[in-house]
Amino acid sequence: MTTRVVVADDEALVRGGFRLLVDSAPGLSAVGEAATGKEAVEITRRERPDVVLMDVRMPVMDGIEATRQICSAQPEVRVLIVTTFDLDEYVYGALRSGAAGFLLKDTLPPDLLQAIHVIAGGESLLAPAVTRRLIERYVAHVPPPRHLQITDREREVLILIAKGLSNQEIGAELYLSHGTMKTHVGHLLAKLGARSRVHLVIAAYEAGLVP
Repeated sequence: MTTRVVVADDEALVRGGFRLLVDSAPGLSAVGEAATGKEAVEITRRERPDVVLMDVRMPVMDGIEATRQICSAQPEVRVLIVTTFDLDEYVYGALRSGAAGFLLKDTLPPDLLQAIHVIAGGESLLAPAVTRRLIERYVAHVPPPRHLQITDREREVLILIAKGLSNQEIGAELYLSHGTMKTHVGHLLAKLGARSRVHLVIAAYEAGLVP
């Protein structure tokens, strides 16, 4: 089954490069390009892709608002933010708007392609090296810590998720089987009303679980 991808970036060279990369990979197909957030919303509505590669800084409508509109109207579409990070001051807002994950623009091509497959498969993608920096940088934008109605074990799992550990790494740390880990993550998503692993990380920071 082919994963259909829309590329949204206001720089023509970047947009074209991403499209060529996507079309060169087995199982992936670029079905549209957008130079503005407004175009991204319109093309996504028309083409109904599996994944949107979304820049943040674009004219007419930025990637944050485009992400919010896409995720609100078409929750089955997965948005992957591709950002320069240091320049994009509102990536946190994009994640809150429903983005399934983010990557830096200096990500190697094979890693970007793998990320698209991961996102299309229903998983979320965090860049562990920058997740903590990203959310701490915008901690002023989050509300005061809130109490979470979760078990002690779920709290342990949530803290490790916020630190960027994978399910396998958390299972090894807490001596939990793969099935048990999936159950804990599923319970956390349901209890916290989170759409993805990205939003579990945000919830952990909002609750003050990660110093």
